[in-house]
Amino acid sequence: MSALPTALAAQLPIAPVLLPLVAGIVLLLWRAAPLAVQRGVSLSALLLLLATDMALWLQVQDGAVQVYALGGWPAPIGIVLVADRLAVWMLLATALVALGALLYALRGDDALGPHFHVLFQWQLFGLDGAFLTGDLFNLFVFFEVLLLASYGLLLHGGGRLRTRAGLHYVVLNLLGSTLFLFAVGTLYGLAGTLNMADLAVRLPLLPPADWPLLRTALLVLLVVFALKAALLPLSLWLPAAYGHTSAAVAALLAIMTKVGAYAILRVDIMLLGHSGGVLDGWVQPWLLWVALATLLAGAAGVLAAGGLRQQTGHLVVLSMGTLMLGFALDTPQSLAAGLYYLPHSVFVSAALFLLADVVARGRGQAADGFSAAPPMPHRAPLAALYAVLAVSVAGLPPLSGFVGKFMLLQAALGQPHWAWVWAGMLGAGLVTLFALSRSGTQLFMRVLPGGEATLTAWPVTLLLPATLLAALGVGMALAAAPLAAAAAAIAQQIAQPQNYIHAVLGAGG
Repeated sequence: MSALPTALAAQLPIAPVLLPLVAGIVLLLWRAAPLAVQRGVSLSALLLLLATDMALWLQVQDGAVQVYALGGWPAPIGIVLVADRLAVWMLLATALVALGALLYALRGDDALGPHFHVLFQWQLFGLDGAFLTGDLFNLFVFFEVLLLASYGLLLHGGGRLRTRAGLHYVVLNLLGSTLFLFAVGTLYGLAGTLNMADLAVRLPLLPPADWPLLRTALLVLLVVFALKAALLPLSLWLPAAYGHTSAAVAALLAIMTKVGAYAILRVDIMLLGHSGGVLDGWVQPWLLWVALATLLAGAAGVLAAGGLRQQTGHLVVLSMGTLMLGFALDTPQSLAAGLYYLPHSVFVSAALFLLADVVARGRGQAADGFSAAPPMPHRAPLAALYAVLAVSVAGLPPLSGFVGKFMLLQAALGQPHWAWVWAGMLGAGLVTLFALSRSGTQLFMRVLPGGEATLTAWPVTLLLPATLLAALGVGMALAAAPLAAAAAAIAQQIAQPQNYIHAVLGAGG
């Protein structure tokens, strides 16, 4: 239980939304302030947000579902924010990866264009709101907020390749937003509500004549979430968009695909797994095969990539396939494995994006491409950090990638398609190991004779953010037992949506 006063504890669920919103407004009003002032405000707000998320995590450790009704209007009439273990787990992962990304941006990336810190804070506002909202329409609103902020961040600094990749990203997400609006409009027309807890109560009561339209609306909704999660065949935009933007933005956006995965999990558990037979188990069969296809496509992209940034983009796709396998198997063990694997994949991917930028700065025209280049100064620490990240991504012991994948392989045993899951995961892991070994050799061992390195003075602080994120991954391995237990507690809680429904709707729900 939290030691916070009761009055303060009751207000805590709205703090992760208010803090970045207010920080963004302050930064916008102070847009003419010196960059050092903007940096101080942005970093201070993020550290306060991280402390708030930690306090909220302590609040939900007893299994309570905390509900904040905006304006005092009760659900389902009013807007509610819902903080349970799953939502706060996502908030913590977001704040930690954002800290690494912001620390790297303070090295100069934030000066490449205007309003970086405003957009950064509002990106956090959209992300945190999406994790906390208990309403599908407000999920749409927060999606739009985080997408609008991400449009500006992706294009921050300009450039032809960045603009072209960003344009593809914008067009696809505008299409997804349109479909999202159609889906929630149809659900509201059928059920008369968009509160997720209320939908879970009302959907089983719909007459059979409405079931085809209900399935269509939910299918469109899941397609939109699959686009956000970069599941095959809706993942082709990601490697280019993430590979051509600035390193700090790519690191922050490593959490973006997990918003889609979170939304799929919420809808699957709340609406598809609590429908009294109308939709039970409807999504699992196709989700399993989509996850396997995404996993294998990501592995193929990792093997074919021509540079480290692009390769890391494909690793994000691969991690989404692995994560969705855990959700698709739909057992408490597989959900726990996926929830443990989720922050690991975010931290490692973000660290690789930052490391790729450091490598590109030191290799001249070769940048992060897998070709020979003049020798970089201080190759040893770069290569050592790359080796740690590669071992973790490939799922080799003893790091967190191995723990997450081992948990998932164990959870798959005894399931109908366990052989496909094992073959897909082990095959993708082998391909990833080979590809990353080859990439490391090309970047750090294959050097041109003679020539001079372009990075003559390598500041230690340039590598500090990537090292911090890598250390979080290592820390997850060292604390594997308590973190796996926390993931299992989250899985147990979300597998019993009645508690969530009761907390949101009250005794009448």
